[in-house]
Amino acid sequence: MTRWAPLKADVLDALAAEILQLYSKGRIIVAIDGPEGSGTPEFAAALAASVRRTGHPVFVASVEDFHRDPASIEPDFDDSAFDRGDYDYSLLRRILLDPFKNPSHGGFVLAGFDRARNQPIEPRWLTAPADALLIVEGVFLHRPELRGLWNYSVWLDSDGITPVAAYLKESKPRTAATAIIDNSDVEHPRRVFADSC
Repeated sequence: MTRWAPLKADVLDALAAEILQLYSKGRIIVAIDGPEGSGTPEFAAALAASVRRTGHPVFVASVEDFHRDPASIEPDFDDSAFDRGDYDYSLLRRILLDPFKNPSHGGFVLAGFDRARNQPIEPRWLTAPADALLIVEGVFLHRPELRGLWNYSVWLDSDGITPVAAYLKESKPRTAATAIIDNSDVEHPRRVFADSC
């Protein structure tokens, strides 16, 4: 028996509508979390396109653009078993999340460190209207120290991609997320619910 497969546009439009219904005013931050290879960049871009079609301003950033400078990591640094201190969450908050959330802080920056070139990125300061959405995608976004930063969060499941066990145990992203999406078939993502999985 063939399982029903919703159209990608329908799932993303419904998710965008839900987020905007819950948060129609103010600066809103949405996290798209999932294991490496689950398709968080593509999903975030597609969700942003759905939001744009409503006329609502939206920006997209990746936690991959907020790596630590490797020279600043002590050789015996052990922030956690699952990211080894690779991400600079302080920088993420200082130049992106906090100023985006609070317009009185001024502009915000969507990227802080170029991992390929192993150097900080020259800041490109942006502004946004009072009502705007920021989507941040990447891995480990349901870590305890980040959870309070998101108004809404999505966890992407994907067959054949195993999340880091230590992250699942410590952060329980499927429980912490506002929405769970089965992204095994990227052209036909499905909304699922934790109590039915």
